[in-house]
Amino acid sequence: MQDAWLYARLNPEDVFAKLHHYSLTVPQGEREIEYVITVHEYGPAEQESRRFVARADKQTNQRTAAYTPCGWGSTLLDALSRCVREIHRFPYEGDEDRPLGALEVNENSIPAE
Repeated sequence: MQDAWLYARLNPEDVFAKLHHYSLTVPQGEREIEYVITVHEYGPAEQESRRFVARADKQTNQRTAAYTPCGWGSTLLDALSRCVREIHRFPYEGDEDRPLGALEVNENSIPAE
């Protein structure tokens, strides 16, 4: 049974997810930036289009509006590939260069489908 892990949940209100981890190294100029992407796999739910949610461990675009690359979809591949596209959307600028008060954008600020 593929989703047998879902039966470990004791309380129906609990949100239970299986985690998948991936590493992506992106060349940027003279350096390489490694991202660790975590994909949360939720059980079958009302929001089937968001069964898989991927999020990178680093932000990009830190100097202007810090952004945490993320993606979601009905399959692991959908969520992972959307997150990878978002990683390539803005350059990694390093947290140490981020000005005080810079706008921070993450998946919580993205409207639901």
